[in-house]
Amino acid sequence: MDDHLRERYSRQILFEPIGEEGQERLRQSKATIIGCGALGSTLANLLVRAGVGHLRIVDRDFVEASNLQRQSLFEEADAQALLPKAVAAERRLRCINSDVEVQGVIGDLTSANAEELLGDSAVLLDGTDNFETRLLINDYAVKKSVPWVYAAVVSSHGLTMPIHPGESACLACLVEESGPAEDSGMRANEPTCDTVGVLGPTAGVIASLEAAYAIKILVGKSETQDARLVTVDVWTGRFQSLRIPRRDDCRACGERRFSYLQGEAQPRLTMCGRDSVQIHERRRRLDLASLGRHLAAAGGHVRQNDFLLRLLVPPYELTVFQDGRAIIKGTRDPSLARSIYARYVGA
Repeated sequence: MDDHLRERYSRQILFEPIGEEGQERLRQSKATIIGCGALGSTLANLLVRAGVGHLRIVDRDFVEASNLQRQSLFEEADAQALLPKAVAAERRLRCINSDVEVQGVIGDLTSANAEELLGDSAVLLDGTDNFETRLLINDYAVKKSVPWVYAAVVSSHGLTMPIHPGESACLACLVEESGPAEDSGMRANEPTCDTVGVLGPTAGVIASLEAAYAIKILVGKSETQDARLVTVDVWTGRFQSLRIPRRDDCRACGERRFSYLQGEAQPRLTMCGRDSVQIHERRRRLDLASLGRHLAAAGGHVRQNDFLLRLLVPPYELTVFQDGRAIIKGTRDPSLARSIYARYVGA
């Protein structure tokens, strides 16, 4: 590090467990955040300011006005421009710390691209909103022995747990019961941010804990005894820390059956929030400019940028990405969503 960087990170270097050696390890490290919502945006901000050398952010969504209450990287202009979160986050983070290489990836983490997106990272970080993706991350991390940090927030409640594959309990130990993977961990009628809301401070607390775990891992100071499930209610001020035991019959770390990584348990149609369905169209590349002209000529109300196209077809809203993926708002019916997609984009 030159004198400029020593000054930039001086207060972190003064923290004895990190020091200059630890700071240099951070600058040489690579981390990936999956999901850039309330957790992911705060987490990315903290890690970039801490000087993690390379940060990849994977997110499938775009910025909306309702995000701005808690997603700290985004501005009103990002929502007005319909910017994908990965793009808006990359632009903002590069302005915060030019010493860090930031890569925003627009899209879903899937079993098909897990190796490409996760393969070079020293730690994986949870900013997702669904258990299918979390269990996919867990499968990959356990199989490859990569540490990762699980986290979730809803309402005033949050939780997080660092996972050291082979040494501590994995996510499947925590959320899955004995039986087929596709039947476990998927709790129906669980409260979500879209049904009971979420406080920004909840995301801030959990993301801060997650960032601290990540830094400890990257500087080589994380230990198995740190791998405890921490739960927080910021409204009541209650904190709880629990040690979760590894299970011999765990599908992932016990029996080493990686159903999500093998693509056996991830659905093609994914619910993503209140009254919306996400449609995955693999191996399809759309010409958004041409599609936009066609839909506008047919009388559709179209907005688009270089990354996505939005069509209003009241009471529905169709947002289409370049890879053929789409989010249809206004319904929870996959069949209806597929019909709307086929009508305006093509089968």
